Amino acid sequence: MIRRFLIPAVTVAALAGALLGAAPARAEQLVSGLSKDRVAITANFNGSDILVFGAVKRDRPIPPGPPLDVIMTLQGPSQPLIVRKKERKFGIWVNSEAVTISGAPSFYAIATSAPLAKSLSATDDLRYRITIPKAIRAVGTASEAPDAPRFTDALIRLREKNGLYKLNEGSVDFQAATLFNTSIALPSNLTEGAYKLRIFLTRGGTVLDSSDSVIEVRREGLERWLYRLSKDQPLAYGVLSLFIAIAAGWLASTAFRIAKSRM
Repeated sequence: MIRRFLIPAVTVAALAGALLGAAPARAEQLVSGLSKDRVAITANFNGSDILVFGAVKRDRPIPPGPPLDVIMTLQGPSQPLIVRKKERKFGIWVNSEAVTISGAPSFYAIATSAPLAKSLSATDDLRYRITIPKAIRAVGTASEAPDAPRFTDALIRLREKNGLYKLNEGSVDFQAATLFNTSIALPSNLTEGAYKLRIFLTRGGTVLDSSDSVIEVRREGLERWLYRLSKDQPLAYGVLSLFIAIAAGWLASTAFRIAKSRM
């Protein structure tokens, strides 16, 4: 009785292993690298550039059909925030409505080798959350305001104006559908944390392969000490800031008096 049930089980396991082993590997795969995986924010930090490069690995000739495209996204730490709408009432500007965004990237850049609308389908955009609106998580905002999407649009416009959200179509140099590279500029007003780099290989708008990397952005030196002091000991940080402001004012006043006396 036991043997009669064991034999079919072994046979099924062998067939499953054979089918899995016979499953075809991806014909085209990404191989990528970074110029650096760590960015240090110091007192004189005014931005940085990240060079991303790579190649498409193949085990067979390029298949016929639409050309390959490359899409890259670099996303900073996500944060919840409240977007408020201001209205002018009785001659003054007041907050009239507010929408809570559950998660918005502090920084988000997209670089592509071709127009994004051509390189990415709506289905895969929804699946991988590649475009800027999809990267922002605004679940449940419809219950807070009737025109909730306008609040998300306003957030995107504001961060685009500040250089925190970017769409650089055609900035990826893709040579012979094999080698690719681009440079992603990081602004000076970065948020500390882990920045996720994603690279997508697409054909006809469909994602064929993807890869992920992490770039660490950290404050160092005096900047890090002041930042930690403001978080861990806000009272001491406030007293220190007041002392520095008084000292700077006194030094400026003294220098002005000395200069005036010598005239």
